[in-house]
Order: sequence, then C-alpha cells, then structure tokens
Amino acid sequence: MSATAFALAAAAAVLHAFWNVLLARAADVRAATTVALALGALAFAPVAVLTWDVDAAAVPWIVASAALELLYFFLLTAAYRGFDLSLVYPIARGAAPVLVLVGATAAGAAVGGWQALGVVLVGVGVVLVRGLLATGDTRGVLLALVIGATIAGYTLVDKEGIEHASAIAYLELVLLPVAVAGVLGYAAAGRLAALRAEIGWATATAAAASFGAYALALGALALASAPAVAAVRETSILVAVALGALVLKERVNPLRVVGAALVVVGVALVALL
Repeated sequence: MSATAFALAAAAAVLHAFWNVLLARAADVRAATTVALALGALAFAPVAVLTWDVDAAAVPWIVASAALELLYFFLLTAAYRGFDLSLVYPIARGAAPVLVLVGATAAGAAVGGWQALGVVLVGVGVVLVRGLLATGDTRGVLLALVIGATIAGYTLVDKEGIEHASAIAYLELVLLPVAVAGVLGYAAAGRLAALRAEIGWATATAAAASFGAYALALGALALASAPAVAAVRETSILVAVALGALVLKERVNPLRVVGAALVVVGVALVALL
C-alpha cells in the first residue's frame, strides 16, 4: 500500500467517525442524515460535473452501490436511534473488512494464518464491545453485523465501479439517488418540516465530512486493494469510541475500549498480512 493510498484512507477514517458522531447526536437521526445527504449531493454536484468521466461500464456498479447505500442509510439510522454509537460503530466497521476478505476469498484469494488470527481477534473484540454479560444489546449487535455486511458489499462493488469513472462523479451518481429517496420518503409522509428542523451547521458539516470521507476512500481504492483500504479506514473505530464517550456522553467502559482496539488490530491482520 503506497503512502498516498494510506494517507487517503486514514483521512477518510477520521472524517467518517466525525460525521457519524455529528448525526448520532441529532434529535432526529434519520432526518438529519437525509438533510446531510441532500446537502452533500448539492455541494458536490458542480465538482462532479467539472470532473465528469463515467463509462457505460460503470452503470451496473453504480446501481448496485446505490442500492446498498440506501439499505445502509436505513439500517444505520435505525441503529443510531436505538443503540449507542460506541456499540454499533465498532461492530459494523469491524465486521466489514472480515466480510470483504470472505468475498475476496470466494473470488480465489488465499487466506493466511495471520488473517485467520485477525478474524478471531475481531470476533473477540465484538464480544467485548457488546459486553461479556450484556443481554439487552443483542438486537443492536445483530443490526450492526448486517450494517457491516452492507459496508462490505458496497466496498467490493465500488472497487470495481471506480475503475470506470472519476471518483467524485461516481460518488455523486451513487449517493444522489439515496438522498432523493430519503427526501421523497419524508415528503410522502408529510414530514418535510422534520427535515427543515435539522438544517444547520451540524448537518452541513456532516454533509461535507461524509462526502469527503467517501471521496477519499474511493481515491484510496483506485490506488490499493479493497482489503488494505478497508483496514486503514477502520481505525475510525477508536476515534468513534472516544468521541462517543466525550461528545455523546455514552458509558464506555474499559472492556469496550479494549474490544474496539482488538477489532482494529484484527482488521489490520485481516487486510494487511
């Protein structure tokens, strides 16, 4: 993995944790996320036009990625409305690279001993993040694992799609339909006032950070393998857990911190060795 690809993926990790915290703290998480998506799509549209380079071969990948992003949008907002970010985020982001590895293995890639150890560490980390004796967070854990599967899905899809389009144009075509679907859903329910209530500095900042993080990740994917990019991006887990405690005032015990760290180490072993 080149230094440029590493820097892009690391910057994407920090921005990703940041926008998740901004939206998780909103009074209406789904409305705030919808506003952030819409603002981001509008802000990046001129850049997409100026850098437009989309081959016809990209269309199937764009459609598949948009469908997975829409599912991710609904699952993530449901998770943040019911469960702590410091629970959902580490499990979802940690499971994704493991599932990316599974997808790569299915395509013929070999799995080494260090990668197998990484999978074990991710599993142990997930248990610690949940809590050894926790019984009330099972639904949150399962929801986070499904979110991880959608992340793995669009990571693998985007790795192929970005070969046929410029990063910002590809990003715009993937996320614009998700934003439109979100706004239309609120319009159909007669709840546009809920969207207007969430327009402000937090959603505007989240919009810039989310689109920026995705663009940086796509840039990294153009320079490095999907597992390697996924590994570096998941350092955002530690950032998110720290911000969950400091900003969202969640009860993050030492076991959850250790679990998050194990997930990061496991992901690194899965993707980099």
